[in-house]
Amino acid sequence: MTKIDFNAEVEKRKDALMEDLFTLLRINSAEDKAHADAENPFGPGPRQALDAFLAIAKRDGYQTKNYDNYAGHFVYENGAADDAETLAIIGHLDVVPAGSGWDSNPFEPEIRNGNLYARGASDDKGPTMACYYGLKILKELDVKLSKKIRFIVGTNEETGWADMDYYFEHCELPMPEFGFSPDAEFPIINGEKGNITEYLHFAGKNEGTVVLHSFKAGLAENMVPESATAVISGAIGLSEKLEAFVAQYADKNLRFDLAEEAGKATITLYGKAAHGAMPEMGINGATYLALFLNQFDFAAGAKAYIRVAAELLLEDHEGKKLGTDYVDDLMGNTSMNAGVWSFDEATEGTIALNFRFPQGNSPERMQEILKAIDGVDDVTLSEHLHTPHYVPMEDPLVSTLIDVYEKHTGLRGYETIIGGGTFGRLLKRGVAYGAMFEGEPDSMHQANEMKPVENIFKAAVIYAEAIYELTK
Repeated sequence: MTKIDFNAEVEKRKDALMEDLFTLLRINSAEDKAHADAENPFGPGPRQALDAFLAIAKRDGYQTKNYDNYAGHFVYENGAADDAETLAIIGHLDVVPAGSGWDSNPFEPEIRNGNLYARGASDDKGPTMACYYGLKILKELDVKLSKKIRFIVGTNEETGWADMDYYFEHCELPMPEFGFSPDAEFPIINGEKGNITEYLHFAGKNEGTVVLHSFKAGLAENMVPESATAVISGAIGLSEKLEAFVAQYADKNLRFDLAEEAGKATITLYGKAAHGAMPEMGINGATYLALFLNQFDFAAGAKAYIRVAAELLLEDHEGKKLGTDYVDDLMGNTSMNAGVWSFDEATEGTIALNFRFPQGNSPERMQEILKAIDGVDDVTLSEHLHTPHYVPMEDPLVSTLIDVYEKHTGLRGYETIIGGGTFGRLLKRGVAYGAMFEGEPDSMHQANEMKPVENIFKAAVIYAEAIYELTK
């Protein structure tokens, strides 16, 4: 067929793309365990987003399939032989919780100064819809294929990947031979570190001069906690001490709330949220609250809980103070995010440490090191484990995607290995590809998440040609 002008084809579909994207963005698809059931395995929101996406695909003429509201897919073949290889495109429709600090309703998309603001605009509804429209162009132009294309969407990427576990267990089709996930950045992510969460357990009961009744922080293990709240009794002069503490760390832009009633004080300290794969980009409200509390005379489990947080976890993004640090020549360092915190004087205290680790490091090595920390009663591991993943630059999948990126940006492509985890790693020959461009602000998992509108369209152009080159 004649040469396709992908820029012109995206131009024709800009309004439709944004309309479909807005439909998805208006759905709060964060996991909701409290309302999860057999029909809504991760809560009503993720299921609603899946229904909405599959309805869009069905409208466009695809035969869709919903796998019990865990995940869904459609297949586009258009001339491919029965035994042809399959290119998988895997996105996700769930989001992390909105949190606080937004300048607009996170689930009412709004365009300001050329940027689209909404939870999921960048991670991952915006990129998924841009990629969907890339394929839509090929379908509407009736491009004949030599490979099959399977477009898969999940609903639990942010909090466990149970969607993909279920999908690949129940999908009647063979595993795709290669593919990509539009859930990271350009030019390409062809390597991903391992991912494991290790839970520190502490005794809860404490009867010191100052008592820690509870400590709560974190919305997800892969987010830097924006804020943390502790309830204590027995401390005096808290208001003055908090004012002095915030002034001492003025460069962190901390702020606090304090309420005192019936002999108990409730302290909330605010930092800055960030993606758990890049904890150095945030200000962990929990570790800084622990640093403030470390001046008081706690006892037993509370003392250990606060001390470990303040002295070992504070600003220890690579696990050096913990002793879990490890660096590999290819994949780089180990990173650590103290993501979810819970302390209850009647039961126990836990801190969830999310590690992104290179080849050469292991969950078991880190677990043994953490068990030796004074005051830690036990260390348990999450069931969800990702091992390190890498696809070489010389693989045709990688080289083709790099070529398309270079053509449309004029920039040189290069390999990237990240601490974040994407659905690209589900396939042996799987990578992540876009949709964040070099120089674009990274607002994933943060308040005021946004995506430049023109970059959504630019990504759609790149995805369209990339799918074409991989399957023509």
